[in-house]
Amino acid sequence: LNENHFLSCLVEFSKTSPAAVQVNVRDALNQAMDEELERDEKVFLLGEEVAQYDGAYKVSRGLWKKYGDKRIIDTPITEMGFAGIAVGAAFAGLRPICEFMTWNFSMQAIDQVINSAAKTYYMSAGAQPVPIVFRGPNGSSAGVAAQHSQCFAAWYGHCPGLKVVSPWNSEDARGLLKAAIRDNNPVVFLENELMYGVPFDLSEEVMHKDFVLPIGKAKVERQGTHITLVSHSRCVGFCLDAAAVLAKEGVECEVVNLRTIRPLDVETIEASVMKTGHLVTVEGGWPQYGVGAEICARIMEGPAFNYLDAPAVRVTGVDIPMPYAKILEDHSVPQIKDIIFTVKKVLNM
Repeated sequence: LNENHFLSCLVEFSKTSPAAVQVNVRDALNQAMDEELERDEKVFLLGEEVAQYDGAYKVSRGLWKKYGDKRIIDTPITEMGFAGIAVGAAFAGLRPICEFMTWNFSMQAIDQVINSAAKTYYMSAGAQPVPIVFRGPNGSSAGVAAQHSQCFAAWYGHCPGLKVVSPWNSEDARGLLKAAIRDNNPVVFLENELMYGVPFDLSEEVMHKDFVLPIGKAKVERQGTHITLVSHSRCVGFCLDAAAVLAKEGVECEVVNLRTIRPLDVETIEASVMKTGHLVTVEGGWPQYGVGAEICARIMEGPAFNYLDAPAVRVTGVDIPMPYAKILEDHSVPQIKDIIFTVKKVLNM
């Protein structure tokens, strides 16, 4: 009996997948760029301090030493200029990755992103693809005040012709960035500075060089039956933490990680709402015309509306420019306690 038990244990052990490796979001992005630079000689990276300094946030660490000046290009502090160069390069058949040191600075280049990149593929009736990725940290960081803390998910998500991606963890960052680089459409890739150093387990499958995630598909990160929490970027982690607390009180939250802002995976959200009958959206951006507002409108206009047992509610950043003082900053962006409070209010607890 003991021998049989031992053999069965060996069989079970052989079935288990290899141990996951821990990779932080910064390194996941770095690996994705490295592998795509190696795979396709048309791919190149440009932006402020991306080369010799290894990137302002060290996301491009080691790439300049490996690929040299022609593939990893330091630019002057002129977003309109280097974004325009990148768009022109995409028109000419290259596949540029254009890094903004923060998406707040993309305001200098918004004409290039919207009028030049987003609209050309459509206006040319598909004859002129624009394979470019605009990427960099988005939303609030810590102690950087109003001019460095804006979330642009709703801004760029508003514009036809763009694909807009907002990863949360290392799997999102790796799989979605590789997909974005390979896409023939312009992709706005909204990272989060506070997530760069956070490690996550990655499976052998995710670490494969050809692992990509589909743009436009959300992921249910946690199954639940009582209420749906829909979020993107750093707030997905807040939703999971809130769900863990609420589970101890008998409330099972289903947490949906959007991954992509445009196109929006309405079907996954609808399926979840039809199951739970309740919806709370969570985002770091401002409430007016925000991502949550769009989701609520889509649910109201679609088949899931008839399944709601209470109004859908948004948890968002406060409708003010970001304060500098930490205590005010903490009150200006969603916290775990805000999500828990809102869920209990929606469920009438």
